[in-house]
Amino acid sequence: MPVYRIRLRRIDGPDPRDELACAASLTKADVAAITARLARMDRSSSRGPWTGAVLALIADRPGTVSTVLAEAMGWERQDFKLHVGRLKVLGLTISFDVGYRLSPRGESYLHHLRTR
Repeated sequence: MPVYRIRLRRIDGPDPRDELACAASLTKADVAAITARLARMDRSSSRGPWTGAVLALIADRPGTVSTVLAEAMGWERQDFKLHVGRLKVLGLTISFDVGYRLSPRGESYLHHLRTR
């Protein structure tokens, strides 16, 4: 029977996702990279394109409990939270005890989308 060893270590310093989320100034390359990543997420999803709708919903209803947001999308709450977590990894959203909001990076990205 194989034996596995898992080591955990504390990493001192800020969460890289938080640092990324604070980066509100986006270059054209940043926007292109985010757009490509979101497009891949949309293409690989059994739900079809969802990233833009979730970003817009969070932008329009910041601080709203996830249950309400999930219902607005017609999704189960846990599935909605998993999808928002994928956006958080990209630095686009910030999670709170109750609800979400777009990060400065997410706001910048959404602004770019709405003004093109």
